[in-house]
Amino acid sequence: MNKAKLRWMIIIMAFILGCNFLNSAYNPTPDLFATLQASTPSSLSSPATTQLITTPDFNFSTPLSPASPTSSGQISISPPSESDQLTGHIVFTCQIFKVQAINQVCIMNADGSGWRRLTTDNNRQHWYASLSPDGQSVLYSAFREANVHEIYEMTLIDGNVTQLTNRLGVLTGAEISPDGARITFTRGNPSTNQVQVWVMDRNGDNPENIPQLAGWDPTWSPDGKQILFASNRDGLVQLFTVNVNGSGLHSVTNLPAIRGRSDWSPDGRSIVTYSGPSWNREIYIMNAGGSNARQLTPTGGNSQGPSFSPDGKWVVFTAYFDKYGDDHGCEIYIIRVDGTDLRRLTDNDYCDYQPRWGP
Repeated sequence: MNKAKLRWMIIIMAFILGCNFLNSAYNPTPDLFATLQASTPSSLSSPATTQLITTPDFNFSTPLSPASPTSSGQISISPPSESDQLTGHIVFTCQIFKVQAINQVCIMNADGSGWRRLTTDNNRQHWYASLSPDGQSVLYSAFREANVHEIYEMTLIDGNVTQLTNRLGVLTGAEISPDGARITFTRGNPSTNQVQVWVMDRNGDNPENIPQLAGWDPTWSPDGKQILFASNRDGLVQLFTVNVNGSGLHSVTNLPAIRGRSDWSPDGRSIVTYSGPSWNREIYIMNAGGSNARQLTPTGGNSQGPSFSPDGKWVVFTAYFDKYGDDHGCEIYIIRVDGTDLRRLTDNDYCDYQPRWGP
C-alpha cells in the first residue's frame, strides 16, 4: 500500500470516529436518561418509525406478602393481611411493548390491584409520572420531537390531557407542590448541555430556572418551601436541598454512586434515595438532614427509584429480586420503612419502573 492511500485511510477513520463522538456527546439528563439502561431494555426504537406487531398479553399478579428471599434468591410470597391499610395509588412507567422509546404510563392501587394504562399513544415515549397532591390528576413527560419532551397533566376522572410546556427542552421529573400552585421539573438543554431544576406555575406559565441551580430529579418538601434534588456540582453526585428562591443551598448526602431519584417523607423527617454501581443499587433511608443513612432494601435486588407512601409507613421502588440480570425483569415492590415486609406488586415479562406513590 502506497503512502497516499495510507494517509487517506487514516483521515477517513479519524472522521468516522469524530462523528461518532459528536453524536454521543450530549446526554440531557444524567439520571435515568443515562443510567436506567441497566434497568430497561437496551434496544431503542425511534418513536417515528416504531412498528407494533402484536399487543402484549397482560399478566398482573395479586399483591402478595410477606416476601423473603428463598434459597434460589427469588422472593417467597403469600397472601396479604386484611390489616395492611395500604392506601392511595401508584403511578409508574410500564414498558408494555418492551421498547423504551414507546414507554407508557400506568396506575394501580397501592396493593397492586386496579391496574390500568393511562396513556394511549403507542408511538411515542411517556414516563416520569407523579400524582397531584389531591390525587385527581397525573403529571408525566412525553416525547414530542427531537430534543423536546413536554410535560402534560391528565385528569383521572375523565382522561383529559393538558400540555403545560412548549419546546423548552427535554423536560422530566415533574411534580406539583403540596399547595397545588406550582410545578418543579428537570430541564435538559441540548444547545448548552446543561441540566437544571426549574419551576413554573401549575398551568405552565412563568417557567424559570431556580437561580444558578444545576441538577435533576427535584421533589418538594412537605411544606413546599424547599426542593430536594440531585447534582454533581461538587464532583460526585449527591442530594441537595434549596429554598425555592435559590437561597439556602445545603448538601444532604454522602453516599457513593447516587443516581438521583429520591423522595421526602410526608412528615418531613426522612428522605429515601438509591445508590450503588450498575446492577448493585440499593435503597437508602436517612434523616432529612442526611444523618443516620442506612440501607433499606435486602441486598441483591438492584433496587432503585423510591417513593414514600402517603402515610409515610412504606416505600415503593423498582427491583429485580425475582428476575435479576434480565433487562425486562424490573418489577415494582413495596417495603416498610423499618426494612420488613417486602412485597412484589407487579409480575410481567416487561419492565415496570419509576413508581411514585400518591393519594
